[in-house]
Amino acid sequence: MGLLTRSKETAPCTVTVSHRFEELSAHVKFNNGAILYPGDIVQVLGHEIMAPYGEVVTEDRTATISRASQLERLWTRATGDFEFMELCEFSFSEEVLP
Repeated sequence: MGLLTRSKETAPCTVTVSHRFEELSAHVKFNNGAILYPGDIVQVLGHEIMAPYGEVVTEDRTATISRASQLERLWTRATGDFEFMELCEFSFSEEVLP
């Protein structure tokens, strides 16, 4: 990990999507014990996971983790401590990833 450069790694993961009255959620668990740090970006590969209403769907996937540079990590920690920016960004798209 460099001062200004990002590194990438892949990790096997388990994705759980819940579409129930009491819970609407999506969770990713890294099966190799990978840990995320401030500023890291995760992209789960594969087609979208659709859970029918009332069900929970679990699938094994591969994720690409883009590690923040040292400068990005320091910036995220500094601004996150003062709540200047929202640290969790998520999106749902219909784009199919390889």
